Amino acid sequence: MRFLLVIPFIGLLWVPFYNQDLPSLFGFPFFYWYQFAWVPLTALLIWIVYRDGLKKGVE
Repeated sequence: MRFLLVIPFIGLLWVPFYNQDLPSLFGFPFFYWYQFAWVPLTALLIWIVYRDGLKKGVE
């Protein structure tokens, strides 16, 4: 399950992928809302890995 923690790292590592203005969302360029979208997604992934560790007894 810990491999899930690599997903946000890879998603934000390659800046040329999201270094653009379009498509915009609520007036925010893609560059900003793409990064903002990763905040709750990363929190969700961390929670999933944490809960899996609790089930297995890992602290």
